[in-house]
Amino acid sequence: MNKNAILGILLAIVMPFTGYYLVKYYSERDTQMPPRYFYDSVTVRQDNGKTVTDTIWHQAKNITLINQLGKTVTLDSLKGKILVVDFFFTRCPAVCPGLARSMARLQKSFPNANDSIVQFLSISIDPDHDSVAQLRKFADRYTSNQDSWWFLTGNRKDIYDFGLRELKASVADTDIDTAFIHTEDFFLLDRDRVVRGWYNGFDTLEQAKLVRDIPLLMLEKDKKRTFGDFLNELFERS
Repeated sequence: MNKNAILGILLAIVMPFTGYYLVKYYSERDTQMPPRYFYDSVTVRQDNGKTVTDTIWHQAKNITLINQLGKTVTLDSLKGKILVVDFFFTRCPAVCPGLARSMARLQKSFPNANDSIVQFLSISIDPDHDSVAQLRKFADRYTSNQDSWWFLTGNRKDIYDFGLRELKASVADTDIDTAFIHTEDFFLLDRDRVVRGWYNGFDTLEQAKLVRDIPLLMLEKDKKRTFGDFLNELFERS
């Protein structure tokens, strides 16, 4: 084997590792991750003589709903995914169609991350009227990928409890009527179902921030991979 061939093999082996460590190094130091907002409790403990404060961040509880495809689904079934959630109702004349158009643009921004990493959820706040058929008709107007974007209905009390108690919608949007959660915000949840931000669906600057924050949470997820996981992925692609 000549020197050029040996050099080529060495470069093929070394470069992926070098790139990985460079990305890991700079991402850990220079990237400002989306913050967490709501906590359940704070504990203080001693660790080797040092006082350590542990924050127990609020994790949204599971909820069971029915999507526009007629399937009963749960948040637990989306374990490990980043979630983008909004609230709507199909009879809404102006606001909800506008939010749906914004969500459609957002979905199209992540074509390679759909299904496996990001799930978009539009939850009806008028479940008594919004049947599966109504949801499917509404969904057909805005997306062709209905696997990664669910339009959901279910028990009204469960939905309102989820919006107000789990996502803290009335804290994020102080103008909403708690009897009818008609907020213009999109809620971003990480893979642990912790709220990491809310973004007005009609504000282009906030939507741009949401487009930036979703990949950051993907990066946060990737940081938890072991080096062995990285090697396996590397060789599977080669």
